[in-house]
Amino acid sequence: MGLIHSSWGGTPAEAWTSRSTLESEPEFKPILDRWEQILANYPQEQEKYQKLLAQWEQEVENARKEGKPESNKPQPPIGPDHPHRPAGLYNGMIAPLIPYAIKGAIWYQGESNAGRTYQYRKLFPAMIHNWRRSWGQGDFSFLFVQLANFMETQPQPSESNWAELREAQLMTLALPKTGMAVIIDIGEAKDIHPKNKQDVGYRLGLTALAIAYGHDVVYSGPIYESMAVENDKVRLRFRHIDGGLMTKNSEPLNGFAIAGLNQKFVWAEAKIDGDTVVVWSDQAPLPWRYAMPGRITRCATSITKLVCQPHRFVQTIGRAQRRTSSERKSECGMACFRK
Repeated sequence: MGLIHSSWGGTPAEAWTSRSTLESEPEFKPILDRWEQILANYPQEQEKYQKLLAQWEQEVENARKEGKPESNKPQPPIGPDHPHRPAGLYNGMIAPLIPYAIKGAIWYQGESNAGRTYQYRKLFPAMIHNWRRSWGQGDFSFLFVQLANFMETQPQPSESNWAELREAQLMTLALPKTGMAVIIDIGEAKDIHPKNKQDVGYRLGLTALAIAYGHDVVYSGPIYESMAVENDKVRLRFRHIDGGLMTKNSEPLNGFAIAGLNQKFVWAEAKIDGDTVVVWSDQAPLPWRYAMPGRITRCATSITKLVCQPHRFVQTIGRAQRRTSSERKSECGMACFRK
C-alpha cells in the first residue's frame, strides 16, 4: 500500500475542483466571476504593488541608516499563480495523480470556505464526484475530517459560520462510500491547528476500516436521527449509539440551545434518558426549533468514546416552514461537542 500526500494549507475547495465541474453549476458562477475580475485587475494591481515595493525599499534603507525599526513589506496582489485560484490546485496537484490506482482519499479542509457555507453544501459533493469521475475507478472511499472546535466559547447562543460548515460536511455523508471523522472535542480555542493529531488519525482509521475495507467496527459517534415534541420538552433520537449514550465522567449535558416562536435561542437543559436525549427550557415553552450552537464542553457519546456529531433540526408549530435568507442565517445552531 502506498500513500500520496498532496495538500496546500489554507486553500478553498474550488481550488481542488476542475474548471468543467465549476462551470457545470450555476451556484458556482460567482466563484468564477470573482476570479475573472481579479485576473482582469491584476496588471493594474501589480503596477501599484511595484511602486509600493520601491517606496518600501527606500524607507527600509533610510530606517537602517537611522537605526529605526523597519516597516512591514507590502503584500503582492492576488494573481494567476495564487493557490486560491479555481481549479488551480486540481490541475497542478490532483490531475497528475489520476494515472495511479486509488483505494480512497482523505480530506481535511473547510476553514477557507466557512464564509460560504450554503455554497459548500454543493461544492464539496461536486468536488468528490469530480475526482471519482476523473479517476474512472468507481466510487472509491472518500473520508474527511469535520472542522474542529475553534475560538472561545460564546456566553450566549450565537451564529457560527464554522457550525454551518460542519453541517454542510455532515450532509455530504449522503454520498456513497463517504465517512467523516468528528474532532469537535479535540480542537484548540486559540489554535486553528489541533495539537492532538493522534486521535484524528485514529478516528480516520476506524472510518477507513468500516467504509473502505468493510470491517464490522464501530466508527461513528451518535448522529441525530429524529425528534418529537412532548408537551414542553423535545426528545431526540440518534443513530450509531452502540452501547448507549453517556457523558465523560458522568457530567451533565450542556451546550444545547432551543428557540420558541420568537426565534430567539436560549441555552436549554438536557439529560440522557435511555437511548434518547430530552431537552427543555422554561424560557422557550413552545419549542419549534432545536439547535446546538457554540463551542461545547460536554456531550453525549457512546461507550466507544466516539464523540456525537454536531447537528440541528427545524420543527415548525402552527405555521409553514420558510427558508428566507434571514432565517437561514439565524438557523445557525449546531453542536460543538467536547468529551
